[in-house]
Amino acid sequence: MIKIIITSFFIFISCEFTNQSDNSFKNQQLTYSRVKTAYAEKENSLTDELQKLNIQLSTLNIFIRAFKYDKQLEVWVKNKSDKTYQLFKTYSFCASSGTLGPKRKQGDNQTPEGIYYIDRFNPSSNFYLSLGINYPNASDKILGDKYPGGDIFIHGDCVTIGCIPITDEKIKELYLLCVESKNNSQLKIPIQIFPTRLNDAGLLKLSKYTTSNTTLKNFWENLKPIYNYFETKHTIPTCVVNSKGQYQIQ
Repeated sequence: MIKIIITSFFIFISCEFTNQSDNSFKNQQLTYSRVKTAYAEKENSLTDELQKLNIQLSTLNIFIRAFKYDKQLEVWVKNKSDKTYQLFKTYSFCASSGTLGPKRKQGDNQTPEGIYYIDRFNPSSNFYLSLGINYPNASDKILGDKYPGGDIFIHGDCVTIGCIPITDEKIKELYLLCVESKNNSQLKIPIQIFPTRLNDAGLLKLSKYTTSNTTLKNFWENLKPIYNYFETKHTIPTCVVNSKGQYQIQ
């Protein structure tokens, strides 16, 4: 069970979530024609690809990372019983909007940056299939505008105002993987969104944005330990959001 504890100093969140299984979820999703099509077209090939990593679809958990500058979305996988994730696929964004930096208000066309999870499955999306991101999160609510906006998705098609589109063909794969993961008890699939890979080369790319913007520099420096943690351990840290809206690894 996931617990959220609010004190005067910290809002405790987890970067990875597991809970009891909803065995009916997959069957519910398969009542929708687009989900049926995704399974008919993609299940066998995805199963074969996962088996090469010794991952079973029936025990699959996933983790998603997105990099805005690089326009890439990584899918990492493991069996429920495994401690570490393995890189499975990298999908390209087929369109983007806004600039580097977090989303802070409604109508700014920005794709968020920070720590999130998949909170909605839309099998009848206007953009074929879509996976909702829980923006605004606790940090966004502290640091953002009174009206921060919402309805941020990973979806099909190739248009966007702040979302992450990866085409209909690719969303079939990702949606299927997320359905399986949720059905395997990973009820809140973690996603981390970064401006770019926060290594030395990535920070050099970002330097032109931060020369005269201390707020943005501090925000990206706050994300760097979270990026580094997964890069070195291939596990997802538990984090807190403090009263200033900053992420802290526990």
